[in-house]
Order: sequence, then C-alpha cells, then structure tokens
Amino acid sequence: MPYFDAASTAPLHPVAREALLAALDEGWADPARLYREGRRARLLLDAAREAAADAVGCRPDELTFTPSGTHAVHSGIFGVLAARRRVGRRLVHSAVEHSAVLHAAEVHAAAGGTVTEVPVDRTGRVAQAAVAGALGGDAALVCLQSANHEVGTEQPVEEVAADCREAGVPLLVDAAQSVPWGPVPGAWSVLAASAHKWGGPPGVGLLVVRKGTRFAPQGPLDERESGRSPGFGNLPAVVASAAALRALRAAAESGPDEAARLRGLVDRIRTRVPELVPDVEVVGDPARRLPHLVTFSCLYVDGEALLHELDRAGFSVSSGSSCTSSTLAPSHVLRAMGVLSEGNVRVSLPYGTEAADVERFLTVLPEAVRSVRERFGVPVEEPARRAAAVPAETGAEAAPPGVVVDALGRRCPVPVIELAKVIGRVPVGGTVTVLSDDAAARQDIPAWCAMREQEYVGEEPAERGAAYVVRRRV
Repeated sequence: MPYFDAASTAPLHPVAREALLAALDEGWADPARLYREGRRARLLLDAAREAAADAVGCRPDELTFTPSGTHAVHSGIFGVLAARRRVGRRLVHSAVEHSAVLHAAEVHAAAGGTVTEVPVDRTGRVAQAAVAGALGGDAALVCLQSANHEVGTEQPVEEVAADCREAGVPLLVDAAQSVPWGPVPGAWSVLAASAHKWGGPPGVGLLVVRKGTRFAPQGPLDERESGRSPGFGNLPAVVASAAALRALRAAAESGPDEAARLRGLVDRIRTRVPELVPDVEVVGDPARRLPHLVTFSCLYVDGEALLHELDRAGFSVSSGSSCTSSTLAPSHVLRAMGVLSEGNVRVSLPYGTEAADVERFLTVLPEAVRSVRERFGVPVEEPARRAAAVPAETGAEAAPPGVVVDALGRRCPVPVIELAKVIGRVPVGGTVTVLSDDAAARQDIPAWCAMREQEYVGEEPAERGAAYVVRRRV
C-alpha cells in the first residue's frame, strides 16, 4: 500500500532500524556514569551529536536532543523570550507556522506578551519586506519555518535571517520539513527539527542554539543536555535518529539525486491532476517548494470522504479540509493563503517512492473524486455554464431581487454545492445569498467565486451564522 504522508511522519529508515536495535544492546546505560557501560553510552551519544550537528550545519555543543520537535520549538521560543525580556516582549511569526509555534504564541500573549503575525501571499510565502517591517521596537524573537508543512512552500529564510541579524533580533527556524533535504542556509540563531520527519524513530527532537544567542532555559533544570532538556533521554532513539540523518546526507552526496527524482514525480502530479480532475486548485509555490510535497483542493468534495476513497484504493494521504480535523475549521495555513480548502489532499512522497505508484495514484484519483461528488449530488453541468443562460441586465438598478440559499446546519462542501446549483437561476448582475454557520464557508465561497469568475460581494451578519453574498458576473 503506497504511503504518501511523509510530511506527517516518514517510514523508519532501514539504517535507523539497525542502529536502534544495536543501541538497545550497547546504549542502555546512563551516559553520565563513569563505569564501562556508562562510558560506552556516552561515546554513542557524543557520536550521535556530532553526526546530527554536521548534518544540520552547527557545532556539536550548540545542539541539544529533546523529547520531540514540538518540545524543541517550545523550548527555543520561551528560552529566547525569557533571555530578552529587557529588550522587549513581542514575538513575530508568519501566519502559516506550525501549530507548535501558534500555541506557544497564545501562551506568550496570555502571559502579557505581544504577538505580530505576518501575512502570506496565495502561495503561502511571506514577503521579506513584511518581516523586516515588523523587526523594529520591542521585537524579541522572529519565528519562521524553513518550508511549510501543508503546502511545501519554502520561506526566504536566508534573506530574513540577514535582516534579523542587522536588526539584532534572533531568528528561530522551524526546520522540521526541510532538514531531511539539507542544511538550512543563513545566519539563523535557533533551529528546531523532529527526527520522525526524516525516518528516525518518534520521540526525538533537535534544538540548536548558536553561540552568541542569549538563551535562558525555562522550568526546572538538571545537568543533562546543558540544562536545556532535562531528564534521562532515549539514547537508542537518539542514536537511530542521527544514523538515519547521516545516511540521508551520505546518499545525497554519493548517489543519484533523490530530491530531484521526487521533484519530478511531484511535478507530474501537479501537472496531471488538473488535467484529469475538473475543478481542482493546486496550491503552494510552484517552484520554491519542498521536492516531495504537493497539495491540491477539489471543488464540491468532502475531504474526509475523499481520503476514505483513496484509502480504500490503497493510498495513504492527508488533508487540511475542515471535515478531516477535530476543530471543524479549515487549516489555518489554507485560510491564511485564501485558497480553497474543501476536498484538500496533501501528497508527500517518502524516499524511494516508485514512479509506478504515482501513476497508479493518478489513475485512481479521478474516479475517487467523481464518486464523492456523485454522492453529494453535484450537478454534472453547472447552470451558470449552460448555453441558455439568462441574458445580462444593464445597470445595477435593473438587477432583480437575489436568491437566498439556506445551508444552515450543513457542512462544506454543501453550501458551495447549493450555491453552484442556483447561480444560473439569476440574471447576470443578480445575487445569491448563502446562509451558513460552517466556518469553512467563509473561506470556500470566496475561493469558489475566484475559480468561477463570479463576484464575491462580502459577508453580512445573520441571525445565525453569516450571510455570504455572491453576484453573478458570467
């Protein structure tokens, strides 16, 4: 069964499996002890730290192993903020950061700090100038992911790092998605990563604090990991994680370019999906992106239903649609980008993915989408596209009263489907008002208008939910 969700967690690398089993025999003792078993464990820990530091591009004494990538992000954020309290208490981050950063920002704000969120464009990329504009005054820390975990868009880390250094503000880079593909460039100050993203076992994170960065670890401290990650670490998992990362770097330097090969497969998906499936929006930057990840959204499709269809066909993928989350709200990444969220599919290919599996995915996807749309009663041909469309009226005053669609209590994509069914019943210049209490409608109705060349008038208050007004243009 092809596994296409490496961005969530990559399959355990074969080298990691071998190293893990060996370390369970050799690295079970306390590396802080002076007897033989402790010395052996210490040698394994030191070797793992050196290997990980070499792969990341830092000094071994700058790198700390943590219990997870999330732990590394939280420790990095609060450690820098605490050390820079006299400078300021403002945290700057992009609107598409991982939830680990957003949750830390919420805690910081609740404790009296301030937060500046930098918007992104429709590709999910921040503008370097926008980040630079937020650096003045009481800015204490900037957080910027190296590449987005949902759409794959790479951020201008190197350029932002230069601006941060000039302004004297540390930059924390969440490099969870990009570390498997190479070191993060630029003069960043703090970096966090997660081993299970590159084929290491879960439960291991990396926190790098470069020399010269003011840092004050928070919480009770002990003698381990320079006081930055207290407690007895999982040494076998650490050894396995470092071994997997070292193996990836060695393969990239000596063998065929796996990143280029996967980029070609992803390019194939990006090109063929819109050709095979009608009403699809491929999202994310088409060029400045991770080599293994592609995301697209399908109009009139329930994301959870589509994932189940693909699972039955033998493919494991993920989604940012609201119907596949516990919050019943669209992904904050897709929302910040202003793109369609319904029927969202994220494909992230692990190392070694076969081209034949990608081709079979492209064969299966159209029928899966058609099946879900049929289940939701999507019209084969939208009324707005029929040849016998109502002729245009001249002048705003001539527009007839609008049509109201009551979609209250119904989740997306239903409100958008009902909009599509009735838009052709009003003349050009007429309006359709969709009543909906689903949070996804606020994002997906404007996105539908952009895809259908209709005019999104705006949102109006309603007794329940909201009223979304669309004016027919074609």
